[in-house]
This record gives sequence, C-alpha cells and structure tokens, in this order.
Amino acid sequence: MANVGVGHTRLSIIDLSGGDQPLFADDGNLVLVANGEIYNHVELREELEAKGHAFSTHSDCETILHAYAEYGDDCLAHLQGMFAFALYDKSKQRLLLVRDRLGMKPLFMARQPQGLAFASEIKALLPALEDTPKTNPFGLLQYLQNQNSTGRETILDGVERILPGEAVAIEQGRVVQRWRYWSALHVKTEPRDFDQACDAFDGLMETVMTQHMRSDVPFGLFLSGGVDSTALLGLLSRYKEEPIRTFSVGFPQSDVGDELETAQRIAGHFGSHHTVLRPSGESMLQRLPYSVWAADDLMRDFANLPTSLLAEEASHDLKVVFSGEGGDEAFAGYGRYRTNRFERGFKNLLVRGTGGFRTGGNFRGQLPGQLFGAPLLQTQRSWREPLIRAWQETPADWSDLQRMQYLDLTTALPDNLLVKADRMLMAWSLEGRVPFVDHRVVEFGLSLPDELKIEGKQGKIFLKRWASRFIPGDHLWQKKRGFKVPVGEWLRGDYLARVARCLSHSPAMNEWFQPAGVGQLIERQHQRGDVTKNVFALVQFAIWHKLFIEGDGAAPPALIDPVDFLSGHA
Repeated sequence: MANVGVGHTRLSIIDLSGGDQPLFADDGNLVLVANGEIYNHVELREELEAKGHAFSTHSDCETILHAYAEYGDDCLAHLQGMFAFALYDKSKQRLLLVRDRLGMKPLFMARQPQGLAFASEIKALLPALEDTPKTNPFGLLQYLQNQNSTGRETILDGVERILPGEAVAIEQGRVVQRWRYWSALHVKTEPRDFDQACDAFDGLMETVMTQHMRSDVPFGLFLSGGVDSTALLGLLSRYKEEPIRTFSVGFPQSDVGDELETAQRIAGHFGSHHTVLRPSGESMLQRLPYSVWAADDLMRDFANLPTSLLAEEASHDLKVVFSGEGGDEAFAGYGRYRTNRFERGFKNLLVRGTGGFRTGGNFRGQLPGQLFGAPLLQTQRSWREPLIRAWQETPADWSDLQRMQYLDLTTALPDNLLVKADRMLMAWSLEGRVPFVDHRVVEFGLSLPDELKIEGKQGKIFLKRWASRFIPGDHLWQKKRGFKVPVGEWLRGDYLARVARCLSHSPAMNEWFQPAGVGQLIERQHQRGDVTKNVFALVQFAIWHKLFIEGDGAAPPALIDPVDFLSGHA
C-alpha cells in the first residue's frame, strides 16, 4: 500500500471465523482496520446489497468499506455504533481516520518528520516518536485539576486525540482535511409533554437495544444498583429469553457503604444470574499499575480498580458486557446540574467562562503554589480552556442545563468515563456496550424540556418516570448515592508512609513537583485524610511516568503492589 501500513489485533464478536482484518473491498482498492461495532450493520448491509455491493464476510465492520464505496465521506452519516477506524483509498492515496460520535472508542495520532502514525492506544505510538517521550505540561495540569486531560492534547507530548465525531483525511503523510461530521450542537428543544416523549422513547429504545444486543457471543451486565444499569437490566430481560448474567462489586467492610443489597434485590426481581464481588483494599490497590497501563490515556478515577476486577471476572465466561455510562449526562442525573442559579452566578463572578459550572480544580487554594513545579505553575491558568470552549460554543437558545450536559458530554464523558468503560474492559478482552451513549439517545435526552429532566432536588425525571413501568418505583426515586471506592481508607498509616518514601524517589515527582510540597501533601493526608484524590493522582502519575516515560510501555504484572512497582521490587 505505497507508504501506508496498517495492523490490527482482533476481539471477535461478530463473524468469529471470517472477520479477520484488514478487510478489503472494491477489488482491493479499499483497505480497512476498525475497532468497535457497527450496530446497524444488518440494515446497512441490506441497503448496500440492494445497490449491488457484494460482501465477502459477515463482519459488521465490512459495511464501513461498502458504505464508503457508495457514499464517499458521507458514509459516516450512515454508520450507527461505537468505532474508530482507518480506511485507505488506494486510488486517491488517501487515508481516512474516523472516531465515533461520542468517543466510545479511542483514536490517537502523532505527526512526525517521517510521516504520521495513528493507533487506538497511546502506548502503540511510542516506537513511532522520533524523540524520547516527554510529558505534556498542559495535559498533566488538566489531569491533576480535572482528573483527566481533554480536547486534542494528551498527557504525552506530540500525541493528540482525534476528537469524538471527527474525521481526519491524510495524504502524503500530512493532514489535508479535518472536520466534525457530527455534533450535539444541532439539537433543538422539543416542546413535548411526558406522554409524547414516552411514546417516542419507547420506539427509540427498542431500536437501540435490538441493535446493541447483536452478538455472536454471550453477553452480560455490570449492575451497580443505580437507575441506569437497572433500566438496562429491565430492557435486556425484556428482549432476551434466558436469564442475564449480572455482576456487582462493593466494599461492605468500609465506611463508604455500597449498593450490593439493592443490586441483589434488583437482580432477584428480574431473575438474573448474579455474581457479587467483595474485594479487599489490598487486592484493589494491586490492580493500580495494570489499570494505569491499560488506560494509558491517564485519568484518575477510583472506579477503574473495581471495574477492572469486574471485567476480569466477567471475561471468564463472556466477551461482551453492558454498562450504564451516559445516563446521567443524557438525562441530567448529576447533582451538579441542580445547583441554583444564584450559586452559579456567584461562582461565575469568581471564575468566568462556564456560567459558574465546573469552576474548581482538584488542587485548590495554596496547594498549587506549594506543590507544582515551575512548568505547571506557568500553565496553571489554562487548564479550563476546553471547558470554556465547550460552554461558549453552545447555541444561544439553549438553557444552562443543556450547556452543562453538553460540556460533560464533550469532556468528562469521552475522556474519563468512557476511558474506564472501554479500556478497563478491553484489557481483559471484554467489549463494553453503553446504550445510553448511543448518539440517538443523547440527542433525545438533550432535546427534552428542562422540566422533564429536573424537578426540585430530583434529577433524571423523565428516565425514572419512563422506567417506572417495569422497575419498582421505590428503587427509582431513592436518593442518588453514586458508586464510591474507599481509597481514603487504604491510603493511611503504614501504607501511606510507604507511599511517601517511594514518591520521594520518583523521577516524575522530582521533575514536576516541589519535593517539600509532596511531603506536606502526604502529611496532610496522614493528619486529616482530606486530600485522598490529590495523593492518588500523584501515585497514578508516578506509575504512568515509570511505564511510558522511564520505560517502554510494556505491561506490568496484572497484580502488583503499586509501591513495590514504583520501587522496582516486582
């Protein structure tokens, strides 16, 4: 293929024996490698076959090739699913890189003097970098303040994200065109009442679930006990005759509490085959190095650890699991959406740009001055730029609630929650499916009038009322608890002292932070226990730095104490 090379490692879900990649079409003129699922492949195949296209496999991804042959770049409007792909058109000597609308699947690229490299993982690009890998201060600062970097820039200097809903055309090793083929900004509020919205959503979810359940391998569900995963269990049980495999994890010995009892009650209500995991804190921390390696797009989310455990457990018998990510963003479930306008107005006076929403970072007050090194302090004022840009690009006729939803849908969802939902699972050869992140569901949720989303102190009003027809009502209207991981209970005492010693010798800490400030942060955690997120962020960055800056990106053991890993005692 001239000066173009592609490679692929496959997790087989559709057409187990015949869908190996690269895939070819048009007498070999079109070449494709793809990650993900085209959920409407059945309908799209029928449409394309009616137009004379002959398929050589039953793979859902082959529909991408024939849709491109038929419609050119407009094929993207015909694809429903989660995907990242590279399509090479030999006749035009043109490479097309595309990522799905909401960013369920990752795609990165690195521009180098010798050409352009692309991959679905940052670590895969390390051999293509001309210079020694370096940490990007802007990406690092975003990670520290926002728990993940977002936008085009990543934490690795020279590596950029292809954005959700974006396509990039490359010719002769350089980008010649870059455009967003989908954006939620076109959504208009639909002035309809609950009954009208309910009728429309019934038909939409029947289509979405029918398409998402297409699989040549068995599937299950991560059941947290919250509204979203419970609604999915109800829908899956409606469309599948045999019991659904469900999995829950909790920490009954901790002070944070859990929803295991609630999840078990819901599993019993729908007759699912339920598995409950109750890991120790020690076993959870042992998953940290591998979860950092698996994510490689560094993000600090405590839930990565139990999600990795659930994925390992489910992978023994399954290749696909459903999960409830996206429901809070699409239907306004988060408490931060319900702050009153006076509070947000005051915050907006102090920190401008996002209407008083998402104004504070994780390192506040005196912490940055005490802790951050000079390069981070010089970048300190810029970490909110992607948040401000998302807020300010919304249509003038949108409500502030829609703006808050959109900001989260374009930053925290793809660069935090979906990193967890995709990478923690793929590390165990498990595919995650998230129906509430389907762009049709997101468009529907955004278009609802505010009064169908929030009422007083209750969020996600429409989804709860809609689901009450098949889910016990007392479950739907209980106070949202969220999923909590008791990391603060683990980072204390002797273990915290071990963390302090290993961080004091970490090249990552010495390069980017003030050693005295790191010591003060650890002491504050020892005395007050109120900076768990900050300490955990430093530990994760130190692990990431050891893997990808000091090392070559090789996988650590699946289970190893993070202090032992950082100290070289593997």
